[in-house]
Amino acid sequence: MRRFPIALLSACSRLVLGAAQSADFPVPVQFPIHCNSTASLFRALEASLSPDAAVFYPGSEGFQTATKRWSELESPMADVLIVPATEDDVAKTVRQAHEYGFPVLAFNGVHGSITTLGGMKRGVAISLRQLSSVEVAEDGKTATIGGGTASKFVTDTLWEAGKQTVTGTCECVSYLGPALGGGHGWLQGHHGLVADQFTSMNVVLASGELRTINSSSDLWWAVKGAGQNFGIVTSVTVKAYDIEHTDWAIETLIFSGDSVEAVYETANKHFSDLDPSVINWSYWLNMPEVDPDRPVILFYIIQEGVTEVDPMYTKPFRDIGPLSCEAKSGTYRDLATWTGIAVDSPPCQKAGLANPRFPMYLRQYNVAAQREVYDIFAAEVGGDSPFSASLFMFEAYPQQGVRAVDRETTAFAFRDDSLLAAPLLTYAPAGKEREDEAKRIGNKLRNILRQGSGREELHAYVNYAYGDENSKGWYGHEPWRQDRLRELKRKYDPKYRFSFYAPVA
Repeated sequence: MRRFPIALLSACSRLVLGAAQSADFPVPVQFPIHCNSTASLFRALEASLSPDAAVFYPGSEGFQTATKRWSELESPMADVLIVPATEDDVAKTVRQAHEYGFPVLAFNGVHGSITTLGGMKRGVAISLRQLSSVEVAEDGKTATIGGGTASKFVTDTLWEAGKQTVTGTCECVSYLGPALGGGHGWLQGHHGLVADQFTSMNVVLASGELRTINSSSDLWWAVKGAGQNFGIVTSVTVKAYDIEHTDWAIETLIFSGDSVEAVYETANKHFSDLDPSVINWSYWLNMPEVDPDRPVILFYIIQEGVTEVDPMYTKPFRDIGPLSCEAKSGTYRDLATWTGIAVDSPPCQKAGLANPRFPMYLRQYNVAAQREVYDIFAAEVGGDSPFSASLFMFEAYPQQGVRAVDRETTAFAFRDDSLLAAPLLTYAPAGKEREDEAKRIGNKLRNILRQGSGREELHAYVNYAYGDENSKGWYGHEPWRQDRLRELKRKYDPKYRFSFYAPVA
């Protein structure tokens, strides 16, 4: 086990801070932490872990590398980083940290950008990166995935075995990160959300107990949509499927801002109920080489099982008059590269930028609202704006597999919504004034879309959440949902140890 000297114990006498800085969220029980208890904890942890585990402290290269985040906004802070090599290492870490009153935060790809993470001002960070594995069962019907496995590794390993499952779309994020919040994926039209694939999991509870749970557990409902609140998943067994189609195709059309109404009217007409084999995404972004004055509309039409997207899907959009049109064919493993979210794509790089998102689900596009938010977005990110690298994302997935699951059987609450929209405001950190400006812009854009939807309630995808949406916005507005989450929280995490990622209120 690698050990690195303690570089930071100057604030030993401080109290452990609460889970979030808002009274809307519960606060973990506070424990006084003194230098002697801090040192005792770290010595005890190091002595108890397996030989391949690692321990890093602030100031070391290992700590900096492992904790560097994709979004440098409201980053969590920790006194020590544990890199467990076994599931039992995770359980030991949680038990001892909680015995000494330290909060715990587990992570893998460090792509979570929600501001509630900033509520962790000190404690024990756990990187699950060594728990990376994919094992296909002998019957080929399931696969067991380690808690720190990246999505690309899952996809590639299963593909080589002639199998696949639903994963998040972005290659560089972890498999379980998106899954615990529901998880959208390319194959959801056939099989449902990422979380819908779970058959069992090993999870370390707030007590430090390592338990295997499945559909017989009352906690099963909660981990499929609100899982970050209830424990650390060290491995999960999921459904695996034979690869039915090796061929995939995409057509990428670029439109000027003048085409907003035409593009989204046409999308409402032709993509209001997508075939399970078709996905439609669009981005608004600055491409000065195409349009030096305003953001363009980058419009993707993706189809499974073909080498060319069927003209019945592409012709209505070609008829609008795009600035350009490009067709490609390949396999499932090309999708992330085509859509700009592969491991080596710019959005997957940790470049020291802030990347807050402001998501909301929609049933269909309100074309007038699309025009209004486009004009505001263009004004805010144009020219020499500090937000010029920003995107506005619109994701439309087929919903048949998602809606086939009874919406009352999981904590993921928004199975009836068809579209996921989110401005992603990218900027170099420059203090609170810029942070506040990004928050103002993002919420203004989101509120226009919400008002255009005719719905008072905010339905927000928790994996994209900014942090101010509240528990109802993340997990559903029905009172029974909130009551059930609170009841399970009291049972499994009564001291609110796991309360830094979209906490249950």
